[in-house]
Amino acid sequence: MMGDRQVMQEGLFYEFSIERHVPEDHLLRFIDQFLDLEDIRVQLKPYYSTTGRPSIDPELMIRMLIAGYCFGIRSERRLCEEVHLNLAYRWFCKLGLNDPVPDHSTFSKNRHGRFRESDLFRRVFEQVLARCIAEGAVGGYAFATDASVVQANANRQEGGRGVDGLPDEVMQRRAVREYIATLDEAAFGGASDVTPKFLSPVDPAARWTRTARSGQARYSYSTNYLIDCENAIIMDVEATTAIRQAEVHATRKMIDRVKEQCGITPHRLSGDTAYGSAEMLDWLVNKRGIEPHIPVFDKSGRKNGSFARSDFIYNEETDRYVCPSGKELRRYWSKGRAAKSQPPKDGSYRYRARKDDCSRCDLKPKCCPNGPMRKVPRSIHEPARDTARKIMLSDAYLISRRERKKVEMLFAHLKRILKMDRLRLHGPTGANDEFLLAATAQNLRKLAKLHIQSAIPATG
Repeated sequence: MMGDRQVMQEGLFYEFSIERHVPEDHLLRFIDQFLDLEDIRVQLKPYYSTTGRPSIDPELMIRMLIAGYCFGIRSERRLCEEVHLNLAYRWFCKLGLNDPVPDHSTFSKNRHGRFRESDLFRRVFEQVLARCIAEGAVGGYAFATDASVVQANANRQEGGRGVDGLPDEVMQRRAVREYIATLDEAAFGGASDVTPKFLSPVDPAARWTRTARSGQARYSYSTNYLIDCENAIIMDVEATTAIRQAEVHATRKMIDRVKEQCGITPHRLSGDTAYGSAEMLDWLVNKRGIEPHIPVFDKSGRKNGSFARSDFIYNEETDRYVCPSGKELRRYWSKGRAAKSQPPKDGSYRYRARKDDCSRCDLKPKCCPNGPMRKVPRSIHEPARDTARKIMLSDAYLISRRERKKVEMLFAHLKRILKMDRLRLHGPTGANDEFLLAATAQNLRKLAKLHIQSAIPATG
């Protein structure tokens, strides 16, 4: 016989363990093995007051953020709701069934106040990176670098050519103040002398840019990754404005920071053509001793069919070029000019042929049809460019080109799995915080994956 239950039959006593209800193969169980936040309270102690209401446990907030970024939950309101409901999240955050979850407004206040002032997210990232090194996940031999454009939290239909004349309430916004404070920094304001075409009133540090995939211009930032190619561990991350000069500067900064923090300098670095400028190659070869597995950025080719610079042979001993007809091109044809020479302002020497040699040459129509004589520019960093060109002919370069795709795979994971296709926070600091948390989550997920793979017994 069946019938409706008339009253709710509750038990008087319950025996419940969150530990037993979290699956053994849950991702957060493996991540928890590699996350050590014991020093967090000590680092944040100066930022907490001894009066007022009891402060929120900083380890709880960091664990909530890491859980959210690992599973693509970036809304703080939704994150608090998920931690309240999800047993695995409660277990990871070390909360019991009756322990309260912080209110989303209090959560945001602490995250954007005390945490930002203490640079805590950078410290958490470095702690996780140190664990990656300790676990043997970092080879330290081959690094790769790249940047990816991430849309800023700004309306693309609003903005102007500058912040001058904006209302006082706009000038008082944190993102505007941060932009003004970073105008001299290479990562945001000082990387280019070109005035931005548009500035957003809510996030002026975001660059108005267009990518081939988006098809239309948007306000954006760039997240820059420096990875170890062995297991695609992120060695460092930096937020910059979305222009090439800032991205190259970020790579230099990340390489130096990894050496300072971890004592690791790679043997080789791979990247795309954006990092193949003469200055960057010289910095890698002569100042850091790193092999540049990078395509050389070269615009010496000519569209009119005349001889390119590669058709001229350079003699390093005599410091002269030889043209296809066997004539010499020199920097100086008189000793007086050589004695008065100054370093070129544009970074390129000029090698010139004699006017009489060019006027009597049968190859002049194909060499210098529009001028009396041929001139060949040569960068002051040309030896470093020649080193990169030799590397491009080696088998190791082909391996580096394949390994560099691991950076692009991390960016695809960042945007598709972790849902980081658009920022939620404003300003350079907000972008840097989000990129650091996302990179920390990716390293923890990678460590968990490597641990799972090593635990599976080999077959066959």
